[in-house]
Amino acid sequence: MEITVDIPDELASRLNQIKDELPQILILGLREVEANPSTGFSGLTHVLEFMASLPSPQEILALRLSEPLQAEINTLLEKNRTEGLTEIEQRLWQQYEFVEHLVRIAKAKALLKINEAA
Repeated sequence: MEITVDIPDELASRLNQIKDELPQILILGLREVEANPSTGFSGLTHVLEFMASLPSPQEILALRLSEPLQAEINTLLEKNRTEGLTEIEQRLWQQYEFVEHLVRIAKAKALLKINEAA
């Protein structure tokens, strides 16, 4: 299918440099637009915004994923085990892994602070 869109010349020039990646960029962009506040990228944004608010060590240790975000992760895990992930899903999984790594570091440091204060 072909779609024609009028865009400014500057944007057209930038997009021309990455034209082979446009379908993937559009899919990721649509996913962001369609995401509700507790799933997909928005769910990760919530975790990062929470961490940026400088929560107490106790709040960090209490941090849990929302049910919809956990369901999305479980779905990707199962799909990876059974049929494999698409390139876009693999990128999403990598984002989840990165944020999980950051949260684990924050939780480890929070536990150290709590133990030092005790």
